[in-house]
Amino acid sequence: MSVPDFQSLMLPMLKFASDGKEHSMSETREYLAKELSLSDADLKEMLPSGRQTKFVNRVAWAKVYLSQAGLLESPGRGVFKISENGRKVLSNPPDKITVKYLEQFPEFLEFRYERKGSRTSKLEYEVYEQAATPEEALEQAAENLREEVAHQLIKLIKNNSPDFFEKLVVELLVKMGYGGSIKDAGQAIGQSGDEGIDGIIKEDKLGLDLIYIQAKRWEAPVGRPELQKFVGALHGKRAKKGVFITTSSFSQQAVEYVNQVDPNIVLIDGERLVDLMIDYNLGVSVANTIEIKKIDSDYFLEE
Repeated sequence: MSVPDFQSLMLPMLKFASDGKEHSMSETREYLAKELSLSDADLKEMLPSGRQTKFVNRVAWAKVYLSQAGLLESPGRGVFKISENGRKVLSNPPDKITVKYLEQFPEFLEFRYERKGSRTSKLEYEVYEQAATPEEALEQAAENLREEVAHQLIKLIKNNSPDFFEKLVVELLVKMGYGGSIKDAGQAIGQSGDEGIDGIIKEDKLGLDLIYIQAKRWEAPVGRPELQKFVGALHGKRAKKGVFITTSSFSQQAVEYVNQVDPNIVLIDGERLVDLMIDYNLGVSVANTIEIKKIDSDYFLEE
């Protein structure tokens, strides 16, 4: 099974604490993973940012919500135990503890609403309706924005000329650390005159090796014949490395063919192209930056 949402973790966590002992988050995660029969793959599934696993994030927020409702208490740093209110809940437990269920506790209402001043914020809706943690809601929103930017990028590229596309390809490769300077790389494009090759770029700033480029601003998928031309041109140059970039996609036959030939060829389709442009800030700019803060527990420790 996949990792349950954080609301589904709250009742099992409260039951785990029902022994009245102090528990750490690490032993809680170990218990929940075993209780829910989660696989290693489940436990390794990451948030969109790749900075934390979904399981660790959701367990942490389940504990935060139970604590804010007064069902768990923290007698010391890094540990928690069940409270008297938590015991009362387990004396007649619901089928599931949800955010809506926790709203019966005044402490939770104060935590959830009074500080925010509104019960209808977008983030509140995402957490409540989709059972997402705050980080998941934020990261999903960021992912949605990224997809929209990517969609706009590919449309703009296709609306420009083939010369613009070749220039874009060079600038991207330079931003990724290839080709030395824009000036050096730009001089190589369009000068080879070989069928199947649009340009040559240095692999590094010293020019220890060369990478041959083919750039196709196409709508239709790139098939095997185009890749065969490119491979033939690489053999003619005794080249070992090539990059084939297109605004469209590659056919399955083309992908299989490239995996079988000797020159090392990297295929970059339109989807990956715009992802790289976003990652390396080509044709895009940062509109806003959001910092996510967390408590520095060490600050509050008294000597």
